[in-house]
Amino acid sequence: MPSVLSRRLTGARAFSRPAIGSANLDWRTLGFGPRPTAAVVKYEYERGAWDAGTESAQPTVELHLFSHVLNFGQSIFEGLKAFHTADGRVCLFNPACNAARLRSGAARLMLPSVPDALFFEGLERTVRANAAYLPPYGSGGALYIRPVLFGHGPLMAIAPAPRFTLAFISTPVGAFFDGALRGKRALVRDDFDRAAPRGTGGFKVAGNYAPDMLVSQGTHERGFDVSLFLDAKTQTMIEEFSVANFVAVAADGSIVSPSSPSVLPSCTRSVVLRLARELGLRAHEREIAWAEVSSLKEVAACGTAVVLTPMSSITRGEQVVEFASHPTVQRLYDAVVQTQTGERPDSLGLLHEVTL
Repeated sequence: MPSVLSRRLTGARAFSRPAIGSANLDWRTLGFGPRPTAAVVKYEYERGAWDAGTESAQPTVELHLFSHVLNFGQSIFEGLKAFHTADGRVCLFNPACNAARLRSGAARLMLPSVPDALFFEGLERTVRANAAYLPPYGSGGALYIRPVLFGHGPLMAIAPAPRFTLAFISTPVGAFFDGALRGKRALVRDDFDRAAPRGTGGFKVAGNYAPDMLVSQGTHERGFDVSLFLDAKTQTMIEEFSVANFVAVAADGSIVSPSSPSVLPSCTRSVVLRLARELGLRAHEREIAWAEVSSLKEVAACGTAVVLTPMSSITRGEQVVEFASHPTVQRLYDAVVQTQTGERPDSLGLLHEVTL
């Protein structure tokens, strides 16, 4: 009997479900970027309902040029990872958080709500279809999955689009920042704002990222690794890095991260704070003034892609704040990664097993 994938695959070819890691890539040098995989899972929403979904070998869509996603930016996305664990399972990491955040963003952009059952089904189908590209345990890699939800179809009005697509694309990845837990250099960009007060900074909206391209390029040209943004209203409070949340070890040893409606609620940050408490550390979100940065013991960028990447320095104008070591960041990084790979008890219930 043919597999579900073989029966439902559309595109150039059909095939039976592969074994984990059978693509035989050089898993330890993957980096973080798109690589071809076997299939994309897509669902369509029209006339008030989602369809049953399809798998396609082609990672493309055909769009009307009047589509909202092209003209008005009606699009949101998520990012999460699947891991091959130490005990041989395949698990998605913390997908419930991504499901909730997608719903929140969909409501803000007038996109259709994605039920948890549909979201989890799409994730599981994506993992099964692309098992050959799931890095095997011990390689340090993961299958990165990006669910994208967008509006399309011919319409010129500032109103919800006539049709919507939810696509689950994936790629095998290594580390976002070259795989080494060593400090990066951050530059405060006083000349740009990441998000406006009462804007869409707290949602994973596609349009939030395009304006950062110019900023990031300028930051790199000045010899720094990542941009750091302050609040748009007063330029006195820390908000987040261009690609990740801000997490720090305060002078009193507690783990802190900025609380602001303009900051994207990182699923990884929530895990870091919960694991920190489990390790006996005080951890919470609160306002962090720029004036406090010089007293911080450690600082790190935090997110699905970067996990926890420490900063060796933060520069603002002529002021340079340096961080000589990052033992607590290392401890938290280890706790996250070991939970992801099943090397540590999943006490927080973050792993969602996928049956291949």
